[in-house]
Amino acid sequence: MEITGPKLDRFDEILTPEALDFVATLQREFGPRRLELLKAREARQAELSAGALLDFLPATKAVREGDWRVAPPAPGLEDRRVEITGPVDKKMTINALNSGAKVWLADFEDALSPLWENIVSGQLNLRDALDRTIDFEAGGKTYALRPDAELATVVVRPRGWHLDEKHALVDGQPVSGSLFDFALYFFHCAKRQLDKGKGPYFYLPKLESHLEARLWNDVFTRAQELLGIPYGTIRATVLIETYPAAFEMEEILYELRDHSAGLNAGRWDYLFSVIKKFRTRGREFLLPERNAVTMTAPFMRAYTELLVRTCHKRGAHAIGGMAAFIPSRRNPEVNAVALEKVRADKTRESNDGFDGSWVAHPDLVPICREVFDSVLGDRPHQIDRLREDVDVTPADLLAVSDTPGDITEAGLRSNVDVGLRYLASWMGGQGAAAIHNLMEDAATAEISRSQVWQWIHNDITLADTGEQVTKELVERIIAEELSRATEEPGYDEQLFEQATALFKEVALDDDFTDFLTLPAYARMP
Repeated sequence: MEITGPKLDRFDEILTPEALDFVATLQREFGPRRLELLKAREARQAELSAGALLDFLPATKAVREGDWRVAPPAPGLEDRRVEITGPVDKKMTINALNSGAKVWLADFEDALSPLWENIVSGQLNLRDALDRTIDFEAGGKTYALRPDAELATVVVRPRGWHLDEKHALVDGQPVSGSLFDFALYFFHCAKRQLDKGKGPYFYLPKLESHLEARLWNDVFTRAQELLGIPYGTIRATVLIETYPAAFEMEEILYELRDHSAGLNAGRWDYLFSVIKKFRTRGREFLLPERNAVTMTAPFMRAYTELLVRTCHKRGAHAIGGMAAFIPSRRNPEVNAVALEKVRADKTRESNDGFDGSWVAHPDLVPICREVFDSVLGDRPHQIDRLREDVDVTPADLLAVSDTPGDITEAGLRSNVDVGLRYLASWMGGQGAAAIHNLMEDAATAEISRSQVWQWIHNDITLADTGEQVTKELVERIIAEELSRATEEPGYDEQLFEQATALFKEVALDDDFTDFLTLPAYARMP
């Protein structure tokens, strides 16, 4: 195994020979299957582009009709009424653990820009947090951990199966980013977590089939065996954030049943996946502008209600979606309106049967907790609420055309603005970007650029101006939004030049790029 990334301060504490041997073993055993499954994604995409539709799988009907349940909740994961998400930098590590949330999603994926320094230092931060040796100072303020009993449970999200770690080579080939992130955390922190009475827990992103869940389950089984950790110690929550996965929820739980901690409604990536999977199918799968698509849209309602029904039928937690608002101390009026929307969103989720939900900022933890407290009381969850009233068909999940809303110049301009600003942040090493009082990550940037691509390729006319969305119109708006950005504090010309070139590639090229992070990562050192 070869490491080509720079060896910065203390990196040798994470990149030990033993840890890297562990990474290499998993890569050699499971890397080929991962590549086969990525090819299977391409084959399914070709079928959808040729006219096929998604459906519940006939071959797994026995699983859906079978009598089985997932493992009971693991220590530290019984009560998940509030989960906070964020990258694994030092400040966020301390603030998230101290936030009062029950769970912290420690993110190596959509909220982290995968600079080599970010990836390895993130592993150091997690280990140091468990050892209680982490601290941080900024602006004359010192950040330190509260007592262990007050800290959130750590749940790590590794990168998706589609991403490589180009700075780590096994037999001359890049390691899977998923296996790299998982293996290093598991190697260094599994026993540390067990010593604290919890365990190594994970969030699994971007899965598109139960076979991809099966691969993860086999990785978990082998990793536990290699390190002498009891079978079933690992627990994983799967984000249902791709369109195909919504049709295989039960099968995904079944594959991971001894290691399952439930499912999460990954709403932003789900919208991106809807566009991506049916991008060639014309207006049947055309969405209105991003801000007009709410969780009450019929196809989104069907997806979330099916998720709760599926999880509770199998004894698993159902975790709600992200509240991305970032409170501002300068604008109380904006805060009041946004906080009321957050409250309404969490109230809908708690009333629908979700056992908890996500927030992106510590100031939103009290609102989410208050809403779920009012429904749960002293109970840790509401898994016993089976939602047998829910009956969702494939047609319900596919009813994208029933989504109300328009496509306006403001919506197009917002997509361009967010796309440019986020990509500039990402290329600069910040994967979670505060833009216009919202926490934007790779998922929301994906929606922004894919909507632009979809509108160009479907001859969309803007509802307010009557202009047709063309490459020329988008390029004009890009220039205008860049002009505005240049006048703001902190503008970085080089980063915005990179962001502009990348945005044009993934939004304006005739060929659709599956993930914007792939060409973006290729541009990174």
